[in-house]
Amino acid sequence: MNLHISRSAALLLWLCCCTQILIAQADSAKPKAPRPMTWKDVPSWKFINPAKVQLSPDGKWLAWPLLTTEGEGDLILKSTKDTVTRKFPVGGDNQAGFAFSEDGEWIAIKQSSSFKEIRGAAKTPGKQLFSKLLLVNLSTGHTTSFEKAGDFAFNGKAATFLALALVKEKQPGAKPDDPKSSELLLIELKTGKIQDIGDVGEFSFNKPGTFLAYTTETPNKTGNGLYLLAVATRQTTVLDNDKMTYKSLTWKEEGDAFAVLKMKKDSSWKTQKGIVIGVKEPGLASVAGGLPQAMPVTVIYDPAKDSANFPKGMTISGNRAPRWSDDLSRVFFGIAVLKPEKKPIDSTAKKKADEDTVRPDMIIWNGKDPRLQSRQQVEETQDREFSWQGMVEVAGNHFTRLNDSTQRDLTLLPKHHYALIQDHSSYDLDMNLDGQNYVDLYIVDLETGRKRKWMEKFYMPSFQSAPRASPDGKKLLYGQDGNYFVYDIPSDHTVNITDKATVSFVNTEDDHNVTKPLTALIGWSADSKYLLIRDLWDIWQVSASAQEPPVNLTRDGRTNRIRYQYRFVLDPEEKGIDLSQPVYVSVYGEWNKKGGIARIMPGKKGMGLQAGAENLVWEDASIGWLSKAKHAEVYTYGTEDFNKPTEFLVGGPQLKGAQQLTKNAPQESLYTWSAGVRLVNYVSDKGDSLQGALFLPAGYEEGKKYPTIVYYYEKLSQTLHFYNRPDYSRTGWNPTLYTSNGYAVFIPDIVYRVNDPGMSAVWCVIPGVKAAIATGVIDEQHIGIHGHSWGGYQTAFLVTQTDMFKAAAAGAALTDMISMYDMIYWNAGVSNMAIFEASQGRLASGPWDNWDAYRRNSPVYHVKDVHTPLLMLHNDKDGAVDFEQGIEYYNALRRLKKPVTMITYRGENHGLAKRENMRDYGIRMMEFFDYYLKGKPAPDWWSKGVDWVDMDDYLESRIGQ
Repeated sequence: MNLHISRSAALLLWLCCCTQILIAQADSAKPKAPRPMTWKDVPSWKFINPAKVQLSPDGKWLAWPLLTTEGEGDLILKSTKDTVTRKFPVGGDNQAGFAFSEDGEWIAIKQSSSFKEIRGAAKTPGKQLFSKLLLVNLSTGHTTSFEKAGDFAFNGKAATFLALALVKEKQPGAKPDDPKSSELLLIELKTGKIQDIGDVGEFSFNKPGTFLAYTTETPNKTGNGLYLLAVATRQTTVLDNDKMTYKSLTWKEEGDAFAVLKMKKDSSWKTQKGIVIGVKEPGLASVAGGLPQAMPVTVIYDPAKDSANFPKGMTISGNRAPRWSDDLSRVFFGIAVLKPEKKPIDSTAKKKADEDTVRPDMIIWNGKDPRLQSRQQVEETQDREFSWQGMVEVAGNHFTRLNDSTQRDLTLLPKHHYALIQDHSSYDLDMNLDGQNYVDLYIVDLETGRKRKWMEKFYMPSFQSAPRASPDGKKLLYGQDGNYFVYDIPSDHTVNITDKATVSFVNTEDDHNVTKPLTALIGWSADSKYLLIRDLWDIWQVSASAQEPPVNLTRDGRTNRIRYQYRFVLDPEEKGIDLSQPVYVSVYGEWNKKGGIARIMPGKKGMGLQAGAENLVWEDASIGWLSKAKHAEVYTYGTEDFNKPTEFLVGGPQLKGAQQLTKNAPQESLYTWSAGVRLVNYVSDKGDSLQGALFLPAGYEEGKKYPTIVYYYEKLSQTLHFYNRPDYSRTGWNPTLYTSNGYAVFIPDIVYRVNDPGMSAVWCVIPGVKAAIATGVIDEQHIGIHGHSWGGYQTAFLVTQTDMFKAAAAGAALTDMISMYDMIYWNAGVSNMAIFEASQGRLASGPWDNWDAYRRNSPVYHVKDVHTPLLMLHNDKDGAVDFEQGIEYYNALRRLKKPVTMITYRGENHGLAKRENMRDYGIRMMEFFDYYLKGKPAPDWWSKGVDWVDMDDYLESRIGQ
């Protein structure tokens, strides 16, 4: 057959083909529609770590690391004045270390190895990786790089030099006692000239940046010493030389003195013997630089030459850094017991001993032990390295011991007039049994060394009751019986400072089994005249002498149900709150969940702050991370929402018109996100007014119901505006992944009644879920629940009390309160008794006095009532909730042929640590919920299980899923 196509038909065919090509090209050029995230998207996710965002001291630059979950990161520098942006690679370890010079002219950036190199090195024992340092001139953008970079520091206020330690390559056959010295480069910033100082052990600039103190450490110790380099002239003074190791070099904050230890190994003793060296001279703090006006005054205290005063059998400890007193009259340091080295046994005697007996490997658990043997094992290193404190007076070189063998907890108070000792020794046993915290308190006069008992058996139901010193070091604030008191040390006089207030400072929302816990101290004023203390709503200014009535600074907190939560510390070097400057505080709406920043202005000179807080930022978002440029009125703060990543804005003191500078999560437009959040108000079965946070699924349509995961851990509705970046989790849970994949997520609050921790969840969660169902968002036939640790306990218990959930996942759940009470919290080595009676367990006594409560709230005793399919996660090395708790519940469910599967990651603790395990469990938990709540096929590991002999092949088959 002959086919004949006319010229016009051919032209038409050609035009059609061209049109199809153009359409295809146009389609390919269109941005792809957002899709749900998968766990495969997590490794490449880019994010900002809010804790690392920093303004330059002059306020001209904002720096933030843009990191990758599993990949390479960058440090972004953006000008706060114009559009200039610079980007620097920082490698794959997600640490992104960097520092600005004090004048804001320079930045030093640490660049690690790549993620691939780091992951490869982890599989190769002994593999050494090196970092690079980038030194950037911020005015010109010129960058200088240095290989094998270690520690680095700019020279403080002077900002003229950078000191950089270069890491040495490990040599084959290196021994633990070999020198840890580095080659130190002193780099002049203006000229780029470099001075190379070899074999440096430790180095530190003083705060003015005029002097560099450093130690040297050489292989044969002949070159070991202590040196002082005048930065301006580059001249070095030798302060001390010895065949000993110099360590713990510490400058006094003002930069006019420093102290160091020198330690010597004595073959007769396990403990190294120490000597303390103090160096002082007012000229050291001179901003002008140059050499000191005269040779620095060097104070050396050697206990071996002071047998009359120094305790026998002790030495200066190498585990506590020495420090000068504020007035340069004394040096403080640690002292430790000398422990003899074992005498070598001759070979004949050793052979006979080995033949006659084998030494047992054992532990003796004595009922009178104040600390459990398990606790002692956890704290073994701390015990071995523990040191008491001593001081030497420079005039006369006189030594004084400050605390004795039982008084282990000593704190030097500001200005160093006094020290506070907290002695728990008489109460350790009982504290470890019932969790109620008592202590004897002593005051030490550091001018005389005299010690006196201040209070006996002082009760501390929470941290807020603990004594806290005023900036002048002469007063102590403490809490007792629902009030705050100030104790004036010189006059030995105590005054109740809150009894005249019109509100209570007892934290009535603390539902643990403790008596009258207090609300939070915001802080002391810098002049030690006032304290800022918050009740549950407002911040109060309280006179330390009680001569003025307490003043409500924020006024409207209680009325408007706004919580003025905490103060933003804008000066990290402050010594108390400067009430002559505005005070910025975090604000949170208890019932509307708004977040914000408020400012309290100074009042009349010497009269503290002015009552009345001004809201600077107040939004339906989570607001925080406020900081200030050190030398400029430039401020930055962060804002985020559940479906909006954390971004940082920069503005002036009023924060009005602040501009967003960061760009977080650059891939966010590729994926679907939650359509929004809703607050659900409800009342518990016990009459408590509570709230839950309901996160809508991506693509939410009004009137359509969605499968839902309920998640909880005590009170969490405050997370309504918290951003959860896509990431692997230690518990397998990430709400962003679920909302992106069409789930609603509901997080209800739980409040507790003593003796009913499990029933409290029933009384709170079920009414909360019913209220959420009433919104029309939740498909009541397809609800799952999940919790981990204490939330895992709530999950294990809830499925024994209700059948309203179609599937449940419980991670690291305690399941039998009676057996758990007598077990050990292995991560800390303590018994669970104190946790049950005074902490999260919320039970009033031991089970023998409270059988009904323990049984009533233990999931395992109601196991016959479980009808909900349960996925359990419990790892075999869980040091918080014993693995046997998971086994006990699993076996009971299995015996009754209930639908249950327990996953154990071998060697893992309470939460997952290995990324491969986090990823695996995150996928499995979603597969489990997808099956029950979305009707997807059942995963084989759930429907059939996996035989142990087939496990390796099975895991291999899942790679890439």
